[in-house]
Amino acid sequence: MKRSDISAALRYARPRSFWLEDPARPDQLPRLAGDIRCDLAVVGGGYCGLWTALLAKEADPERDVVLLEADEVGGAASGRNGGFCAASLTHGRANGVQRFGDEIDRLDRLGAANLDAIEATLARHGIDAEFERRAELTVATQEWQLAELRGAHESGFAGPGSRLLSAEDVRSRVDSPTYVGGALDAGTLALVHPAKLAWGLKRACLSLGVRIVEHTPVHALEDEASTVGLVTNGGRVHAAQVAVATNAFANPLRSARRYTVPVYDYVLMTEPLDAEQLASIGWSQRDGISDAANQFHYYRLSADNRILWGGYDAVYYFGRQVASAYDHRAATYRLLARQFFETFPQLAGVRFSHRWGGAIDTCSRFCVMFGTGMRSRVAYAVGYTGLGVGATRFGAQVMLDLLGHEPTELTELKLVRSKPTPFPPEPLAWLGIQATRASIAQADRNGGKRNLWLRTLDRFGLGFDS
Repeated sequence: MKRSDISAALRYARPRSFWLEDPARPDQLPRLAGDIRCDLAVVGGGYCGLWTALLAKEADPERDVVLLEADEVGGAASGRNGGFCAASLTHGRANGVQRFGDEIDRLDRLGAANLDAIEATLARHGIDAEFERRAELTVATQEWQLAELRGAHESGFAGPGSRLLSAEDVRSRVDSPTYVGGALDAGTLALVHPAKLAWGLKRACLSLGVRIVEHTPVHALEDEASTVGLVTNGGRVHAAQVAVATNAFANPLRSARRYTVPVYDYVLMTEPLDAEQLASIGWSQRDGISDAANQFHYYRLSADNRILWGGYDAVYYFGRQVASAYDHRAATYRLLARQFFETFPQLAGVRFSHRWGGAIDTCSRFCVMFGTGMRSRVAYAVGYTGLGVGATRFGAQVMLDLLGHEPTELTELKLVRSKPTPFPPEPLAWLGIQATRASIAQADRNGGKRNLWLRTLDRFGLGFDS
C-alpha cells in the first residue's frame, strides 16, 4: 500500500481512546481534602482497584473502604485496552503450563469461574459493559506459526476446548489472504467495552458505600503504629490495611517496583464498517482474534462494527518512564495501518477514526504477581502484561485473601506464593529489553527460530514474546 494511502487513512484519526469518548462517561469526583481514616484503602482506580473495593464491600458491608485514584477512574489502561476479557489467569494457557504446570488444571478452573463471576456481577449490578461471550481465534499467517500451534496441541499447552483449524476453516470465520490456519477456543473469552466496565464498577462501588476520591495520587506509604499512612497532596489517609493496584505506575511500596516495567502499546480504531465492507471480510461470528507471531496483533469488532487493531510494536522507554509524551507514536501508527491493510486488502479506503496508546505493566513471567509489605498490612497485585481485564478480579480477591491473614485456596497457589525474576537496574534493563525486542523480531523473520539470547532467556524461565 502506498505511503500516501496510509497517510490518508490516518489523517483524521483523533488522538484519544475511542472508548473514553462514550457519552456514558460519568462525572469526575472531588480530590481528597483533609485527613481521613478507613479500614481498607485501595490505591488505583483501574479494574484491579475497583474489583478490590467492590469485593471487599460485598463481603462485609460494614467495612469502610476508600479508593484513591491519581487521575480519574478508568482513565488509564482500563479505559484504553482492547476489551479482551479472557478466562486465562496466566496470560494464556501455554505460559501457565510452562510456569505453573502442576496447578494448571486448578488455574483453568479458577479462571473459568472468575469469568463467570464477572458476568454474574455485571448482571447483579446492572452494568452494561457490552459483555459478549465470543470464541478466541488465533490465526497463523506463516507456516512456522501453524506448526507451533500444532505443537501446542500435541504437547498439552493448548486448552482442552481448543481445536486446530485449516486455512479454509479460518477464512470461513474471518477472511484474510494472509491466513494459513489457526486455532479456536470457544469457551475462554468475552469481549467488553473497557471504559463502560470501569465506569460500571465505579457506580457499583459508590452504591455500596465505597468512598472514591479522584485526582489524588498516593506519593508514599508510611508504617504507623497501628495503621498505614498514605501520603497525598490533599491529606493523609490512615488505613488499617492497604491494597495497591497501580498497574504501570510507580508502586508506593518501593520494594515492589523492581518486579515490573512499563511497556507502551498502541491501537487504531476504524470508522464503522458498512454492510458491504463487513460482508467482504465475513466476520459474522465476531471472534476475538490474535495472530500467532511473537510480535502479535490483537483485533476485534466493536458494537457498532468498527475494527480495533492493536499490538505488535511494544515499546519500552529508558528509566521505566511513564509520561503522556509517549502516549502517541507516529511510526507505530503507520506500521499498524500498513499491517492492517495487508491483512484486509478488501478494506482499502477505510479510514481510522481514533489512534491512541499508553503504558501497561509487565513482569518477567508475563502474568500477575503478588506480594505484601509493612507487616502484611499492605498487599499488591501487578504485572498483568496487557491481559488483565478478566484476571484483575482474581487479583483483587487474592489481595483481600492475603490481607485476611488466613490460608485460602488462592493464597496457597504457586502463582501467588512465587515471585518472578526482578528486572535489573538501568542501563541493564533497557539494554536487555532492546536486545529481546530485536531478537523476537528476528525470530519472526526467520521462521520462528530463536537465537542464543532468546534460548538463554527460555532456559532461565524468562522466555519472552510481545
